[in-house]
Amino acid sequence: MQFFGGGAELSPSPIMPGSGTGGTVGGGGLTVGGGVGNAHMMYVFNRNGICLMYREWNRPLHTLDSQQDQKLMFGLLFSLRSFTTKIDPSVVEKGNLGVPLLPGQGCSFHSFRTNTYKLSFMETPSGIKIILITHPKCGDLRESLKHIYNLYVEYVVKNPLYVPGTPIRCGLFNTNLDQYVRTLV
Repeated sequence: MQFFGGGAELSPSPIMPGSGTGGTVGGGGLTVGGGVGNAHMMYVFNRNGICLMYREWNRPLHTLDSQQDQKLMFGLLFSLRSFTTKIDPSVVEKGNLGVPLLPGQGCSFHSFRTNTYKLSFMETPSGIKIILITHPKCGDLRESLKHIYNLYVEYVVKNPLYVPGTPIRCGLFNTNLDQYVRTLV
C-alpha cells in the first residue's frame, strides 16, 4: 500500500483571497493547492465503516480508485485494532482475531510510521474514526486529531442541515480544516 512517493479551542479565521487554497475535485477527494505543511490526506469513517469524508492535500501517487482505497484503509484499521487487542499483554481473555470491537474496547492503537508516511488514528466513543496521513517525521498527533474532531463537532454535528451518516459537505468545516492542517509540524 503506497500513499506517498492544538488544543480544543476553536479559533477559525477566514482565508484571505488569493492565498492559494482553491480546490479542485478529483478522484473522490478534494485536492487543495498551496502550502499545506506535512499533511497528505485524511479519512473520516463512521462506526459502520462508511467513509464520510476523504480529503487530500499532498498525494502525488494515486494507485487505487477512491472506493478501493477507502475499503483498504478501513480494513487496515480493523485488522490493526484486532491485532493490537490480541497481543495486549494486560488482558487474559484474548477473544478471537477479527471479531469486531466496540469503541473503547481493547488496546488503544494511535499511529504507525513507515519510511514514507505516518498514519495517525483516533476513534471517538460514538465510533467516528479519524485517520490522518502525514510526513513520517511528524510527532505525536493525538492532540491534533482531537482538535480536528472538535472542528467536526462544531461545524458538522452542530449543523442542523447535516444528516448523520451522510458524506460531509460543509464549507466551514473544510475551510477550518485546511487552515488547521497547514499548521501541522
